[in-house]
Amino acid sequence: MTQDFVLGLMKSALWTTLKIAAPILLLGLVAGLIVSIFQAVTQIQEMTLTFIPKILIIALALALFLPWMMNSMLDFANQVFGYIASVK
Repeated sequence: MTQDFVLGLMKSALWTTLKIAAPILLLGLVAGLIVSIFQAVTQIQEMTLTFIPKILIIALALALFLPWMMNSMLDFANQVFGYIASVK
């Protein structure tokens, strides 16, 4: 196991993590921006108003993206387990 191998594995792990988390985080960000613009326009400063839309959007995004996320994680896990045989 060389330093390049470990760095490549860590790069792959970080890339997979970012790829899996990005859709959920971006949809949560968009929902938060829309709610904050709505609050600024209507001057409604209710703190709980921001949580309900974000929770619903994130739950919907998880329901939509979960199969793809699981496939990405399984592909990475299979790749890592495949490397085990080559490590001496």
